[in-house]
Amino acid sequence: MTTTEHKNTNTAVNNDIEPLFAKDYNVYINHTDAGGIVYHANHLVFFENCRRDWFTKLGLNGYFLQTDDGDIQHFVVSQADLQYKRAILLDEVISVRIDKVELKPASIIFYQSIRRSTSDNSATDKTTSQILSSTKIVIACVQNLVKPEPMANNETNNAQPDNAVNTTPMRPIRVPKELRDAIEQAISEQTNERL
Repeated sequence: MTTTEHKNTNTAVNNDIEPLFAKDYNVYINHTDAGGIVYHANHLVFFENCRRDWFTKLGLNGYFLQTDDGDIQHFVVSQADLQYKRAILLDEVISVRIDKVELKPASIIFYQSIRRSTSDNSATDKTTSQILSSTKIVIACVQNLVKPEPMANNETNNAQPDNAVNTTPMRPIRVPKELRDAIEQAISEQTNERL
C-alpha cells in the first residue's frame, strides 16, 4: 500500500467529479487468485481500507468510538451492492476512492470506486481513469448493550454450554456528532472547491 493521497483540485480526471478521498494501494499476491486477478471479496477489503484511512485523515479513531460513559459505539456493514467492471491485476497500483457520502440518522452511505489510471499516449498525454469496480455500502451505527464481565477461573468451564453462541447485543444509534460534524465539514470543503 502506498501512502499517496489525492488532493481535491478543480481539475478532475476524465471529467469525473473529484472524490472526497482517494488513496493508492498496491496489489499484492495475497489479494489475488492463482491467475493473478484480485479475488472478488478483496474488492471489499480495499473499500474498507479506504474508509478507515479517510476516517483517520478526519482525525477519528476508525470504527470504534467510546462515549464519556464508556459505552462502545461502532459500525457494521448492513448493505453492500458491488459492480465488477474490469479485472484488477497483480502488481498494479489502484486508486480507491470515496466518491460521495450520504448521512442518514443512524447510518452512513458510501459510494466508492476502484480505478486504474491510464495514459492515452497522444501528444497531450492526457491521463484518464477506468472504473474497475464500484459500490454502494451502507454502514449502520450501533452500540454494544452488554459490557463483558471478567470470569473467575472456576467459572470458565461452566459459563456456557459448548453449543452456545457468544454474542453481544447491539442497538442502532444515531451517527455520533463528532463523526457527523467531520463528514459534513469534508463534504462542505469538497463543494466549496468545486465552485
